[in-house]
Amino acid sequence: MTEPSPARRRAAEKIFAHEERLAAQRYEREVRPGFRERVEELMRGEWGEPVAALRLGDTSLGFEVPGRRLDGTVKGRKLVRRFFWNILRGVAGGAWAVFALVNGAGSGGGRWGSPFEREIRVKGPANALALDLADPLRSVKGPWLVLSRSAVAVVDSGSAYLDPADAAPLRIIWQARKPQAPEVDVHGRTITWPDGSTFRFPLHSSAEAQRLR
Repeated sequence: MTEPSPARRRAAEKIFAHEERLAAQRYEREVRPGFRERVEELMRGEWGEPVAALRLGDTSLGFEVPGRRLDGTVKGRKLVRRFFWNILRGVAGGAWAVFALVNGAGSGGGRWGSPFEREIRVKGPANALALDLADPLRSVKGPWLVLSRSAVAVVDSGSAYLDPADAAPLRIIWQARKPQAPEVDVHGRTITWPDGSTFRFPLHSSAEAQRLR
């Protein structure tokens, strides 16, 4: 494989720099200053030790757990709602396929994915311990993962578009402390419980990834 020319490298660097600027602007719009500090202050008071908070990303998690559907709902429940949802998904999926075809999908570019796809992030046996975190996380609007030397938690700040002074009270939706706390692999972005179940947590943006490093 031939090396890219200097001109192509410069063009690629400009594109990457532009994408980083757009990501930073999006982050500033979606996560107003002050929310991280509120979350960290809450959990410092709860645990009495230094903490670090990371803004989590999309909570439309994919599940690979016996007895659960891909979206995390329990199999065998809400059958009527599920029936109409499948119809809606089929209609919308067909419309999306037509849209993607018109806009160049199928030509090898792979630009358009299904709007109903979910990345598998929760894995484990039936009644996995990871569900204690993953189940409430599905309905959270502003999730923050908070870490300390001896504990881990998820806090909901609600919508972070608001000024922190006007935001709803913070909610601790899940927490665990050693020795009961699961193992957190920060660099692998994975939380692992004693039963082998795992949750690969998504970060909100490249800004959070840089903070993690």
